[in-house]
Amino acid sequence: MKKSYRIQVDCANCANKMEEAARRTPGVKAASVSFMALKMYVEFQEGHDPAAVMAAVARNCKRVEDDCQIYL
Repeated sequence: MKKSYRIQVDCANCANKMEEAARRTPGVKAASVSFMALKMYVEFQEGHDPAAVMAAVARNCKRVEDDCQIYL
């Protein structure tokens, strides 16, 4: 399953940090962040709950960029 989420981030470097943090989160098959569109695209692994995975993604992103926001 693939989903897109609106995000708030200040710079392209911060968006790259968010993308890497999302990719490292268990349950995420693939992730990409578009700084220009302010969107995060996430593909989930089979058998994982997207809501639970995105809560973990949000926590991981806050660790690398504390002023970022993912609108779930």
